[in-house]
Amino acid sequence: MTKDLERDLGLPAVLAISIGAMIGSGIFILPALAIKIAGPGVVLAYLVAGLLVVPAALSKSEMATAMPEAGGTYIYIERGMGPLLGTVAGVGTWFSLAFKGALALVGGVPYLVLLFDLPVRPVALTLAIVLIVVNMLGVKQTGRLQVAIVVVMLAALVWFIFGGTPAVTMAQYDGFFDDGIGGLLAATGLVFVSYAGVTKVASVAEEVERPSRNIPIGILGSLVFTTILYVLIVAVMVGVSSLEDLAETETPMAIAADATLAQAGVIAVVLAAILALISTANAGILSSSRYPFAMSRDNLAPARFAAVSDRFQTPTTAITLTGGVMLVLIAFVPILEIAKLASAFQILVFVLINVALIAFRRAELDDYEPAFESPLYPVMQLFGIFSGLVLLTQMGTIALVGAVVITGGSIIWYWFYARPRTDREGVAVDTIRRKTGRSAIGRTEASLAPAAYDVVVALTEGTTEERERRLVHIAADMARKHDGGVTVVQFDEVPDQIPLDYASETQSPADLRFEAQTDHVSAEFDVLIQYGEIVSHDTRHAIVNFAQHERADAILMERQPGRLRHRFLGSPVEWILRHAPCDVVLVEDREFDDVSEITVLTDQGPYDPSKVRIADALASELGVAVRLVYAVESSVTTDFKRTIEDYHSELVDLCSAPVTTEIAETDGSIQDLSSIAQSAEFLVMSRNHKLRYEFQSSPTDRVIDAVECPALGVHTHESDRPGLLGRLVERIVF
Repeated sequence: MTKDLERDLGLPAVLAISIGAMIGSGIFILPALAIKIAGPGVVLAYLVAGLLVVPAALSKSEMATAMPEAGGTYIYIERGMGPLLGTVAGVGTWFSLAFKGALALVGGVPYLVLLFDLPVRPVALTLAIVLIVVNMLGVKQTGRLQVAIVVVMLAALVWFIFGGTPAVTMAQYDGFFDDGIGGLLAATGLVFVSYAGVTKVASVAEEVERPSRNIPIGILGSLVFTTILYVLIVAVMVGVSSLEDLAETETPMAIAADATLAQAGVIAVVLAAILALISTANAGILSSSRYPFAMSRDNLAPARFAAVSDRFQTPTTAITLTGGVMLVLIAFVPILEIAKLASAFQILVFVLINVALIAFRRAELDDYEPAFESPLYPVMQLFGIFSGLVLLTQMGTIALVGAVVITGGSIIWYWFYARPRTDREGVAVDTIRRKTGRSAIGRTEASLAPAAYDVVVALTEGTTEERERRLVHIAADMARKHDGGVTVVQFDEVPDQIPLDYASETQSPADLRFEAQTDHVSAEFDVLIQYGEIVSHDTRHAIVNFAQHERADAILMERQPGRLRHRFLGSPVEWILRHAPCDVVLVEDREFDDVSEITVLTDQGPYDPSKVRIADALASELGVAVRLVYAVESSVTTDFKRTIEDYHSELVDLCSAPVTTEIAETDGSIQDLSSIAQSAEFLVMSRNHKLRYEFQSSPTDRVIDAVECPALGVHTHESDRPGLLGRLVERIVF
């Protein structure tokens, strides 16, 4: 059984953790690299980067007050967008913070070397071990250490600003915009990671006192303070030092301090750099260790990472893992480029944070009650998403490929380890699914509205009188409920050498001549039925042209199971499905006089409105019930099933016939779906043409072939279906 963490962090510690997580490599290492890209425009790059972080800071502040749990970014993305993206965010952010911590320690040692002749990596390893031990001893001790470090560090940086400002030379800013917008954006993308730590305090939200107050103040207050501090420091740095010297050094702050301050000031700045980079590493261990801790509690990582020490009340296993990764990186890996890769992923995570907030707001959850709400919603979040994607394009190919590798590895971990252990979805998926379901309900309601529904029964050579009667019976039931009529047409095809006495496929629909033999209200079927015959050289063209000329709502014809030549060359029925101006209903003709229910079966996406309308009409006229069966794989979540149940309830209210509903579990195979269909007395399924079925029969055809009851394959016309994007969304979320 896992334990809750103690709330030991007050506002000073929250501010210290957030500021300490930001002030590190971003100001003591990155300016030298950014100056190479944007020259003196680097000052503006730091300001723009700070502004671009605001949307994510606001989003995270809101979600942190609604869900003050350990894990921060992971928690919000996992709850908002589901365990898959939650795993990606958790693993990626954990690696990113570990990389940054290791980089901060290695990057801080060159400043230490300015004072003492020490080897870089052994010193970095020693500092890492000390910080790991401190984090294990307790978050209260960690918070106190962070406050002390930040106070000393800020005192030195303020000294640098006030001591260096009088020495600033305005000529140093000449050529501020020489590198153009491209240079500015590239530099902004590089230094953006300097602000990534602003939201890291949310990862320890479970340990913050009065989280509804301290978290928003801590995040937003530290962002404003650090942005101003960064801009002032970089402005002084550029204003007092040669750009060439700054661009070529590993210790740009020391170069600038040497140009303006006395030796005591230089020593103070060097000590500030060392402390800042140590605080970055400390905050990195503190926050990153909470990601495997939080993921473990959600079964996305092994349970041992959720273990909390009885003595120190800290997640010692998670801290040990994080510290071990940092030690390996420091000892063996040139991590500067890896840190850049992690930075690109951090930008992607900020994009996902803004998306997650939109998902929570749109879901309108009863238990989502943040004490702080982001202003200017959703404009602020949309701006954050757009700007983040733009910055990603400036990170370079290697960084983007690295982010893809981290993402791919996270997906593999989720698929093989976490997926079998989870039974939940994010509110974004549930919201989209429910909105998709409501859209389908709206289309179904419109389809069931009273309106004339005219059916053309297309008879071809070989149709017996008994089969014709059953086809007309089905068409009459479809049309009668909606005050429509039935037109029964015998289509005969003759060779090209024989002149036509009637209509030709070369004629336009307006010229098509129909030989009406009878036109009366059938006593047997109680509906207006018109009979006639059309002779042509091409039956499939004649059927489509006639339906278009008569403005039919549906074509009803016998189903013809595909043969091998049909699969490769395309059958006449497939051609009709592609070109028909209305719905097409293919009938597997079997006796249905004694059925007690009409089964409507689907396994992907909502029920087609045409399918529901036809089943409801047949059931109403036959005096039987409609049975709605939604087949799902046994691995689907409880949330998915609950959404389907709600969707079924709304369909029940729309239909005029009695309706029963059922959710059937399958293994996803056609054989299992066919076994479910075996219990039907009269089966109705969608029969939509897909390119991937060109060389094999469609799943619907294979299910209908497997059953012995009468069956209808309903092909809904394109105009009554959602667009390509809508169908794609239906396939993904339903």
